[in-house]
Amino acid sequence: MLHSIHHVNLLVRDLDNAIARWREVLDLDGEMRESLPERGVNTARFQLGATWLVLVQPTDPDSPPGRHLAEHGEGVFLLSFGVDELDAAVAALENRNVVCGVERSGLDGWRIVDVDAAIGGSTKIQLTGSQRG
Repeated sequence: MLHSIHHVNLLVRDLDNAIARWREVLDLDGEMRESLPERGVNTARFQLGATWLVLVQPTDPDSPPGRHLAEHGEGVFLLSFGVDELDAAVAALENRNVVCGVERSGLDGWRIVDVDAAIGGSTKIQLTGSQRG
């Protein structure tokens, strides 16, 4: 069912400062910046092999990322597992009585489904499938 870590989201208070820190410490380059106003965030992401590192700055303190940042501070917010067949992966989890959210579109048209937070503690868990053809 799971084949990879698709992306890891790190919450940051200041996106420009976070980008500079990650560039300096890990020699990262080539970030892609995006805004997701419907999620209340601005992002910058770096591709590390098959995995994306996504820095997330909330722009809305009442959004889920904004509330998480206020409660837990900066750091890992979300871990997303890559799957080949999103619908089948969701069905398999639901057959195990795991509550899954409604599919939505993420960065680059990623197909995203949030998974019950009970398995991840304060770190959100989700599944990411490929774009619809």
